[in-house]
Amino acid sequence: MQENKNYTGPLIIIGLLFFVFGFVTWVNGTLISFFKNAFGLSNANSYLVTFAFFISYTIMAIPSSYVLKKVGFKKGMSIGLAIMAIGTFTFVPAAKAESYPLFLAGLFTIGIGLTLLQTASNPYATILGPRESAAQRISILGIANKTAGIISQKVFGGILLAGSVAGAAISPKAELAKVITPYLILTVVLIILAVLILLSKGLPEVSEEQESVDGSKSTNKTSVFDFPNLVLGLIALFCYVGVEVIAGDSIISYGISLGFSTEEASQFGTYTLWLMMLGYVLGIVLIPKYVSQQTWLKLSSIFGIIITIFALVTTGFTSVLCIAILGLANAIMWPAIWPLAIDGLGKFTKTGSAWLIMMIAGGAILPLVYGSLADYLHSSQTAYAIMIPLYGFVLYFAMLGYKKKTW
Repeated sequence: MQENKNYTGPLIIIGLLFFVFGFVTWVNGTLISFFKNAFGLSNANSYLVTFAFFISYTIMAIPSSYVLKKVGFKKGMSIGLAIMAIGTFTFVPAAKAESYPLFLAGLFTIGIGLTLLQTASNPYATILGPRESAAQRISILGIANKTAGIISQKVFGGILLAGSVAGAAISPKAELAKVITPYLILTVVLIILAVLILLSKGLPEVSEEQESVDGSKSTNKTSVFDFPNLVLGLIALFCYVGVEVIAGDSIISYGISLGFSTEEASQFGTYTLWLMMLGYVLGIVLIPKYVSQQTWLKLSSIFGIIITIFALVTTGFTSVLCIAILGLANAIMWPAIWPLAIDGLGKFTKTGSAWLIMMIAGGAILPLVYGSLADYLHSSQTAYAIMIPLYGFVLYFAMLGYKKKTW
């Protein structure tokens, strides 16, 4: 690529895609409360929303790489958007049939398309511009993602949770009909984007050479699991994604459980996203000039533990605010864990990266555990204690685990 090439157009396209990621992903917190009320679900069953959505990453991470090798990155992004459109359209028959399993199937399909889309679009953040400024581009794309999340929670919270009263007798058909129009609009937007990406001449293809992160290093290891820093990094990423999804997607239901109205609680998720954006901005300014990624990860883990304890021992809005503040603790964990986990993998870098993507399963499994614990303890607040050992493992990885190069 030419060094003087103008990357503005392609970056705008990728930024728009990251906006789509955020808009679709962060509406899950609203859907959890909406379906819980509409179908009269337990906490555990309501968190099947996050399970259906995020488990697709684990199932599709490796197949996505094969698809992209066959069709290329640009066509792969269009296919991903088209699959997402199938998933959003599934909400229409699901609403008419009053079928929670069909809604979950739609969410799973959206997740499949999103996995393909993310696998295809993420490398562009590295190649569209100087490699040394890639971290800044990733952070800016992260801000686009969270901005979309704030908008989606405000829009969908206003549409789906307006006028709802937790525990009140409702007509499921009338309640579920609320999703039809917004999800039809979302379907049309995704189809238009799929066509525009396919016809776009601004996006270059990603070559194997550009895709490679660390292909120059050689190693005498025979398996990706011969690298302790990767194995421990996989666990750390699983824990991190779990706490991020629990904090981001449970806060609305938690607010409702404390007695806040559904309309008021529907805005609580935006607090988490605003604080995550603050974390991104701080990361852009402070890392690595003033603080290393490892140090930031340590401080974030300690901060997460302290704020979780405050959430457990305080009451009312103060406790809700503590859950929101966890967004600040979680913001830079993904970009901090990732490079420490794949350090020194050499020819195993791509395989290690695929396994790291699969650890998004933490967002599928751990919220279910949280919901089951909340049902068992009859307390959504006490169930947040599950996050303390999760942050504890991330802290171990930040202090010692990433240094471990041999078993």
